[in-house]
Amino acid sequence: MKSACLVTFGCQMNVHDSQRMEELLRADGYSFVDDPEQADVIVLNTCSVREKAEQKLRSEAGRLKRLDALLIITGCVAQQEGERLLRSMPYIDAILGPDNLHELPAVLRTLEGGAPPQVRASFDTDAPQFLVHQADTSNTPVSAYVTTMKGCNERCSFCIVPYTRGPERYRQADDIVQEIQRLALGGVREIVLLGQTVNSYRDPSVPMAADAHPDESQFAALLRRIAHEAPSIRRLRYTSPHPRHVTPDLLRAHAEIDVLATHVHLPVQSGSDRLLKRMIRRYTREEYVTRANALRAARAGLTLTTDIIVGFPGETDEDFASTLSLVDEVGFAGLFGFKYSPRPYTPALKLRDDVAPELKQERLLALFEKSESQLRAILATRVGTRQQILIEGPSRPGAKTLAGRTLHNEIVHVPESPQATMGSIATVEVLRANKHSLEGRIESIDFAGEIAQVPSFRRVSLPVVSEGA
Repeated sequence: MKSACLVTFGCQMNVHDSQRMEELLRADGYSFVDDPEQADVIVLNTCSVREKAEQKLRSEAGRLKRLDALLIITGCVAQQEGERLLRSMPYIDAILGPDNLHELPAVLRTLEGGAPPQVRASFDTDAPQFLVHQADTSNTPVSAYVTTMKGCNERCSFCIVPYTRGPERYRQADDIVQEIQRLALGGVREIVLLGQTVNSYRDPSVPMAADAHPDESQFAALLRRIAHEAPSIRRLRYTSPHPRHVTPDLLRAHAEIDVLATHVHLPVQSGSDRLLKRMIRRYTREEYVTRANALRAARAGLTLTTDIIVGFPGETDEDFASTLSLVDEVGFAGLFGFKYSPRPYTPALKLRDDVAPELKQERLLALFEKSESQLRAILATRVGTRQQILIEGPSRPGAKTLAGRTLHNEIVHVPESPQATMGSIATVEVLRANKHSLEGRIESIDFAGEIAQVPSFRRVSLPVVSEGA
């Protein structure tokens, strides 16, 4: 049997794409190994949101070129560089952009037949195709990613995603709901909806009203359909939303749909109005805070996390102080922080990157210090409370404890229990707060689950700015 190894860089969208590629290759007769040295085919699924992700790819590809295996580059760097990547690394056998991943099995067959290296990197704007989960009830995950759309129309000045993923294209709501229903029948307990700006979703099968605003979203209607038509789904999340599309309809959905998690990851990028304008974020600090507060008002106890860039061109000490004060004001339960790095084809390249690397690092550490302090304070408030957790499996391989997540997306470790299987929902008493997680004991099992482990693939997760958000 032919063997393959998948190495994944970057965001949730890339993890989703790797999972779908794995299913395609398994259906084509491949087995999977964790060690590239044991593989007949190595697929590097790439991210280009940050410069370091590209550097990591080039380093990994250079290390692997000595192996007697087909080397395939997929994802955003593949789309960004195309033929140039093949010229600079002639030992690559094929390059596939995000919209060409479904061609992977056919491409491999041609390569095995002696075909020369090839590049497939074109957008499917006329007839969008979406990779969906392949039905396999023997390998059901606890939580599953389901894509709602791809591409981005926001054009933030720092972001390369519109270039590597193209303009926004949406799946029909019927197709999304049917995929979720199949997953639910297979035993999936949690759905995470994916999109570059997931809450800008529109159903392409529903004509827009003549008087509709061009930015009008049908995302809240999609959430309601999922909750109504897939009632065995116990949790529903989405990532990453854009603050501009936190609409009154979405707020009502958070107030009324019980299955929606009590957590939203809402990227802000900066607390300075001057920088938000330079970033082309199309909202002000005040507008962001208003929408964050509205989400919390809609759903009691809702927690917020975010993305923040430090060292964006022109960022002054005053701008950075505004960002720190926003972190205080909103009270984020966590954040992903990144140092700005210039990306090709982005408007920000016209700005002078005038923040010294050492100052970027200093600001990033200060940001993390504040974020860690806030997270510790929030976790401390959970001690002595009862939380409902969805059990995802062992805390780590061979551990005698299980890990699950609360509705607030906090990790809780609990002792093993015969009744607590993967996919179970348990009520736990929180006994202790750690730096990034909680410890507790199970009081009752509210929903029993028996989930088989999804086939594993090797992941290299690099911190990235949430794409297009």
